Amino acid sequence: MENVYAEYNRYIYHLCLKLTRNKAEAEDLMQEVWLKVVRYESSIKDVDHVKAWLTTICMNTFRDRYRKNVRRSKHMVQQPEGLDVSLLDLIPSDSAGTAELLEQQDVSDMIRGKISELDSIYRTTILYFYVHQLSLIEIAETMKVSIGTVKSRLFRGKQRLKDMLMEDARTREYVVTA
Repeated sequence: MENVYAEYNRYIYHLCLKLTRNKAEAEDLMQEVWLKVVRYESSIKDVDHVKAWLTTICMNTFRDRYRKNVRRSKHMVQQPEGLDVSLLDLIPSDSAGTAELLEQQDVSDMIRGKISELDSIYRTTILYFYVHQLSLIEIAETMKVSIGTVKSRLFRGKQRLKDMLMEDARTREYVVTA
């Protein structure tokens, strides 16, 4: 493990810096990557290309952090420094806000219902990835399958979920087609 760290630490740091474009964030990301590497230290002996394995861990960790930040930013308002009152308290309440919240809740319930109708392998994979926010490696280890299998289950599960949503007239309008 020490040899891997000594050989690839500089590479991982530069990759993190390239991804984040911020020294402090790069250091945080690098720390997360090395924590995951230590957590999966037993897997190193099975890895043929250590640099590629480390790169994959780094990229996935960056994506996971990005996803969490995007989700968090959708639900939180950035407040200016020194503002004691929450910005949300400054927004006047009206019935449209309540209606929007109820609509979001209805859509969320419909999607949860459709997810529960999926085959168990797809349902479990989607829940691990999107709800529990496990990495592909963590899902693979939990389900005792390869990462490729996890990726294909995610792809197929999302496709089946989209098809199910499109077939239902109540949910069709909420599906964004590309």
